[in-house]
Amino acid sequence: MNHSSKAPDFLVVIPARLGSTRLPRKPLADISGKPMVIRVAERAKQSLAQSVVVATDSPEIQAACDEHCIECLLTSADHPTGTDRIAEVAQLLKLPSNALIVNVQGDEPLIPPELINQVASTLAKHQECAISTVAVPITDATEINNPNVVKVVLNRSGEALYFSRAPIPFVRDPQANQKIAHLRHLGIYAYRADFLQAYTRLEPAPPEQAEALEQLRALWNGYRIAVHTASEAPPAGVDTPEDLERVRQLLAGS
Repeated sequence: MNHSSKAPDFLVVIPARLGSTRLPRKPLADISGKPMVIRVAERAKQSLAQSVVVATDSPEIQAACDEHCIECLLTSADHPTGTDRIAEVAQLLKLPSNALIVNVQGDEPLIPPELINQVASTLAKHQECAISTVAVPITDATEINNPNVVKVVLNRSGEALYFSRAPIPFVRDPQANQKIAHLRHLGIYAYRADFLQAYTRLEPAPPEQAEALEQLRALWNGYRIAVHTASEAPPAGVDTPEDLERVRQLLAGS
């Protein structure tokens, strides 16, 4: 692959664990003859990443990766979050403190490779930020009040002020505020390796516990998060059996 000279060096880490309440053994779910985690890794390999690594606590997932020639690291089973698992990978690989790591969720078999490139480029451009992520404009007004849709408000530099399940910003007078654009946060992140090591030592923050949003721990502790605003949302990930069937139909024969 010809890497663009403008693309920063980065690697992709895909945390994958077998435990899932809504869809048991989700990473190994078959999609047109390949486990879902392999489909995700293959999409990530279409990005400009220097390498793609699956991080798991499951020997079964490791065996599936070996079978399909995908790099995989066996990590601790005790990590409370995927971010902690990625931090262990950064240590195992002895990554330099300024290395850029993109976290791609293991249930995103349709993730656009360009979105992976973009979140890495955003962090590379924002040297003062420890994290980057992605948001998209909300076009369906019902999503603004949906607590399952995470909203983000940015400052003028494109950095996150706050993330919430509540409708933010709250529009006090809808008639007078026609220019307010609500943004939906998407769960793809890029991190600097030194932040990952610091993160594992941070206590959960009160807003994080109230909202059940892990990224608020970073903001609470003064870390800055750069946000790329994409024009449209990527295809949805897989959370339910219905989602899995939808993706199977889309990828049938591929």
